[in-house]
Amino acid sequence: MPLNKGKRFVERDRSWHPVAYTPGYKTAVARSPSQPLVSLQSPSISEVSGPDFRHLRMGPHDNDLLLNYREGKGQDGLPVGERIIMFGRVTDQFGKPVPHTLVEMWQANAGGRYRHKKDQYLAPLDPNFGGVGRCLTDEDGWYRFRTIKPGPYPWPNGINTWRPSHIHVSVMGPSVSTRLITQMYFEGDPLIPICPIVRTLNDPEAVQTMVGRLDMAHSRPMDCLAYRFDIVTRGELQTYFENV
Repeated sequence: MPLNKGKRFVERDRSWHPVAYTPGYKTAVARSPSQPLVSLQSPSISEVSGPDFRHLRMGPHDNDLLLNYREGKGQDGLPVGERIIMFGRVTDQFGKPVPHTLVEMWQANAGGRYRHKKDQYLAPLDPNFGGVGRCLTDEDGWYRFRTIKPGPYPWPNGINTWRPSHIHVSVMGPSVSTRLITQMYFEGDPLIPICPIVRTLNDPEAVQTMVGRLDMAHSRPMDCLAYRFDIVTRGELQTYFENV
């Protein structure tokens, strides 16, 4: 395609990724491998094919977290918190859109608590908020969610350690084995540079690839602020992804 003319393949910069053993991020210590990683030179069909999401049937509010949790529960209330729009494009390293790919997201509520049985943070659960959503990118690679801005929360990594407000994002590639997971942080959050997880990254530019930018042009007056979070799957402008 003309867009790729003169461009070259750019290998993922592995120096952006944190080393496997990072004592500052305590829960990662037990997960760090004690043996060298194994390269799969001859992957099976299941590792390089499908699923095809183009025909996946979505619910009417799968990407609207203000409404999707109350469906079928007889509830008519709305979640508490700052209403936001999260949107962006999924592209490859040359700017070519990645259409019809599944984008999933999950997050804490406005008080910083997840709807998960192991989350015992003292912030209350919101009866009108589930914290999960999904959508398919369109022909031009665009995705969009309406949700509540998640709150920061403490975690037992240190005496007084807090996670910045963030939304987890999963993007499916052409096969299950090519699933990529990242987090979107919010522009200007003072907790970002002191987060032990963020500090495992060696390059400040890698951190910036995970920051959603305030976009007033796509905000809704008297309703929602918008944050744009573009995802580049690889190359020199790649979004940083977690090692999963």
